[in-house]
Parts: sequence; C-alpha cells; structure tokens
Amino acid sequence: MRKTLLSLSVAATLATPILAFAQQAAPQSPHTLSGNAGLFSSYRFRGIDQTFGKPALQGGIDYGHASGLYLGNWNSNVSEGAGFPAANLEMDFYGGWKKSFGDFGLDVGFIYYYYPGSDANLAAGTAFASPHTTKTHTGLVDNKEIYVGGSWKWLSLKYSHAIDDYFSLPGTKGSSYLDFSANYDLGNGWGVNGHIGSFKLKGWSTGSDLTDGDYTDWKIGVTKDVNGWVFGAAYIDSDAKGSCNPANPGFYCFANQLPAGAGARLKDAGRGIAVLSVSKTF
Repeated sequence: MRKTLLSLSVAATLATPILAFAQQAAPQSPHTLSGNAGLFSSYRFRGIDQTFGKPALQGGIDYGHASGLYLGNWNSNVSEGAGFPAANLEMDFYGGWKKSFGDFGLDVGFIYYYYPGSDANLAAGTAFASPHTTKTHTGLVDNKEIYVGGSWKWLSLKYSHAIDDYFSLPGTKGSSYLDFSANYDLGNGWGVNGHIGSFKLKGWSTGSDLTDGDYTDWKIGVTKDVNGWVFGAAYIDSDAKGSCNPANPGFYCFANQLPAGAGARLKDAGRGIAVLSVSKTF
C-alpha cells in the first residue's frame, strides 16, 4: 500500500505542472456575453415618464468582442400614453464600437427603438400629430439614432442624433440629446451618480407650451451592491413643459391612453420623482 500511495503521489506531482501549464496555455476567448435585469418603481427615459408613474420590469443581453465591437438588446414595459399608441413594450437594438485608452474611452454606435404593436396613426388629433406639416405616418412607432460618447475615469459625455423622425413625430429628423453623467465608486459596494441632459426637438419649439419639446433634465442618485444585486435610489426632475392645466397644457402632459378619450387620466411626464430600483448583471 505504501508503494501504491508513493506512486500516486509522484504521479500527482508530475501531473500538477502539466495541468497548470495546460490551464495557462488555454487562450482567452475574445467573445463576452452578459445579461441584465432590473425592477424600477418608474421608467424615465431622458427624464420623461414612460410608464405613467407605474413600475417597470427591464432586461437585456449584450455581446462584446475583444476588438471593441458590440451588439445588444434591451427591453422595458411602457405606457401607450407616452407616445406609443396601442403599444406596451419597448425593444431597443443597438451596436457599435468602443475602446479604452488608459483613463479615456470612446464609444460610437447606432440604436433602434422599436415598439411592437404600436400604430402611429392613432396619435392623429393629439399632441403627437404635428401642427406644422401634413406628413403622416403609418405603421409602428420607432426611432433611429446614431451616437458618439467619450469618457474619462468616472465622467462621461454622449451625443445622440435622430436620423429620422423622432419617435415617428413628423418633421423632427435631426433632434438631439446631450448627456453628461458621473458615476463614482465610494468603496464597500457604495456608489453615487449624477446626470444632466439637454434635449432639442427639431421643428416643434415655437414658444408655446403645447409645442415646446425642448427641455433639460437632471438626476442624482446612490447605489449599493449587495452580492451582485445593485439597489438604487435616485431623484429625477426636468424643466419639460408638462402642465396638464386645460387652459395652458404642456407638450409633456401625457394621458394614460391614446387617443385620450373620455375617462383618460393626465399626468405631467416631466415632474420630479424619486425612483427606487434593484438590478443584477449576470
């Protein structure tokens, strides 16, 4: 038995370096795949309420290559009154290239916002039908943008440009959004974040609250990572024209349904609100 144990010990000793060498020699895959999921007390897109103040379940999947190329999909429930008549789901498809250069980063890409089941024609006669043009839309509500972003350590700046009518709003091609954000790691799983954004809706800002789509939005928040689960709390606000006063309604006064018929409820979509969340990347 001793001889047997000795032989096994010698064999194990010889095998260990071989196994270690094999593990070290294995090439690292240039491909990465990750997913994410989260529950939010409200969904705010660029500071504007997308779920009529109700919770949102969100999630997506991302593919990345060592070259910097990436593709992804992200999804959330929405309210049709946010400008997506007959729809209750947002699906985003995006791709681009990003690279880090020390503390600096560069990101360029394209994103397509898709709302299955939506019908832009149902917006006729509402704030989502342009008073400046006779152009009409048929079929789905959507939006296509190109973007370019830069980052330095925990600061980032991103510019997005609509290459067709902004969410099927006639005459708004060329609308843009500038986003300046900060995400700072405090250690021990704690983090703070802030954001300020400026939106320009091309072709609609005539000075009237009903047609003034330009606004600035801001956010400040805190996060806590607990075993991979990220809990967050943030305050989001804007100066978007969202008054629902019948005498002077704002562009961002949204109904809970479209068309906004009898019994529809109205809400200022740009109002300040606290948003709680829990999310995980896997």
